[in-house]
Amino acid sequence: MKKHLILPALLGVSLTGAALAETGEASDLERGKALAFDRNVGNCLACHAIEDGELPGTSGPPLMQMQLRFPDRAVLREQIHDARIRNPNTVMPPYGAHGILSSEEVDLVVDYLLTL
Repeated sequence: MKKHLILPALLGVSLTGAALAETGEASDLERGKALAFDRNVGNCLACHAIEDGELPGTSGPPLMQMQLRFPDRAVLREQIHDARIRNPNTVMPPYGAHGILSSEEVDLVVDYLLTL
């Protein structure tokens, strides 16, 4: 087994080698996941189902096959930063625009979501 696949497996992160290389270190991916799952910060589970998330919401689409849905990382980042840009009537909070998440935190969440 390749060395770059062992660490994510030990941390409980399911990644391909390409995804790990593309998104950064496993610790950053864990931080992104923690932000996405944190009910007081990212709170993605309030609306979205995520593979190991507990008590997911159903008002948003399930967060799966994200690289297929968002082949352009910038589009996913924009969606999280301020979903109103693509849909003025969205109920998704503008995480970056309203300072709910910092720019770095938005990037961490994007990197994590692209592993799903």
